[in-house]
Amino acid sequence: MKIKFTILGCGSSLGSPWITSYRGNLKKSPKNVRTRCCAHIQKGNLSVCIDTSPDIKYQFLKNKIKNLDSIIYTHEHADQTAGIFEMRPFYWKNKSKIPIYGSRRTIQALKKSYRFCFIEVQGYQPIMKANIINKSFSIKKNKVKLSVKAFQVNHGSIKSTGYIIDKIAYLSDCNNVSLKNIKYLKNLNYLILDCLKIDQHPSHFNLDEALNLINITKPKKAVLTNLHTDLDYFNLKKKLPKNIIPAYDGLSFSC
Repeated sequence: MKIKFTILGCGSSLGSPWITSYRGNLKKSPKNVRTRCCAHIQKGNLSVCIDTSPDIKYQFLKNKIKNLDSIIYTHEHADQTAGIFEMRPFYWKNKSKIPIYGSRRTIQALKKSYRFCFIEVQGYQPIMKANIINKSFSIKKNKVKLSVKAFQVNHGSIKSTGYIIDKIAYLSDCNNVSLKNIKYLKNLNYLILDCLKIDQHPSHFNLDEALNLINITKPKKAVLTNLHTDLDYFNLKKKLPKNIIPAYDGLSFSC
């Protein structure tokens, strides 16, 4: 059974344009209007989200996603988690807690910041069930099963979680992958990879670093995400090899 993978948002922490209308080097085009990083996986009737960005409601409505079964979190930063409370209607619709998956650090941070999602507070029922993951796990719905490989990557001063679903890898926030984990990125159909800026950054891959990792791992296709305002979609597309493309909101593929 094929997986449909959708980039819901491919922008950096402020998206583009910023709230001040600043757009940096970006041409005026829908391809450069970027909401915060988030992705969606559809396999049969199983619907799984990767992260809950501050723009998640808009992202779901735009992409006509009408159900949600589980959420996978890469890490605890606000641009990946601040939309968590928007998931409440799926709890009401499905009449069951939404399973979420993440590292111990991420789950602990979510429980601290969004306590009401996990513990009854002032009559509000908890809407989520937390699952701490280490390496591999699976998400099931009826006869549909999604197998997920999880591993840690560096994201500045913290660890983020990279995920591999079938032959699709998603590493939206990272600046280094250890030698022992690079092996997981070989023989991929798609590598979706952090590529924040042209200049170096302490917690994200820049363009040269992202291209270097792609050259080492050699996926059939690579998609650059978490794009800042100095990386114009059209300028990037002209410069990149045909097997590497800049992401845009709503980009989807089946695998």
